[in-house]
This record gives sequence, C-alpha cells and structure tokens, in this order.
Amino acid sequence: MTWIILIIAGLLEVAWAIGLKYTAGFTKLMPTLWTLSAMLGSVGMLGLALRTLPLGTAYAIWTGIGTVGTVIYGIVMLDEPASAMRLACIAMIIGGIIGLKLTNA
Repeated sequence: MTWIILIIAGLLEVAWAIGLKYTAGFTKLMPTLWTLSAMLGSVGMLGLALRTLPLGTAYAIWTGIGTVGTVIYGIVMLDEPASAMRLACIAMIIGGIIGLKLTNA
C-alpha cells in the first residue's frame, strides 16, 4: 500500500508541475487552486509514504515520477522536442528508479 501512496504522490507532482504552466504566475484562480491542492496532496502523500520507505529511495522515486511524467506531458501535449537524447535521459531516470526499488526489495 505504501508504494501505491508514493506513486499517487508522484502523479500529483506531475499534476502540480503541469498546473504551474496554466496559472499564469498564479493570476488565474482555478488553475492556481488546482495546482496548490495537487502540491499539498503530493507532499502529504510523500510524507505518509516516508513512514515506512527509506527517504532517499522514496524521494528519488517521487521526483522521478514527477520529472518523467512532466517531460512526457510536454512532449505529447505541448509539442516539446522528443529528441533521442531527451528520450535516453528519460530512460536513464526510469532505470535509476527501478534500480533504487530493486535494491530496497
């Protein structure tokens, strides 16, 4: 269950990172409220996961999910470049996340 909480926390990190794009510097009310709610939920769920998971592993996975998810969103929805180098870097992040999980098993 702790891993599910951590994954949801990571997905909420993606949500708030994307939300920042739409707040227009926190001048648009609804995107700002959504972004702040996602931030609170993300950090709160990370805190819950840290009750049982090692700090370094949990934080790396949380930020990794956020990074990979945000980059993929940018590529798919915002027409950001999907160069071979960017995709290789995403693969390295995913490899690091998997490695940290396996060394904690």
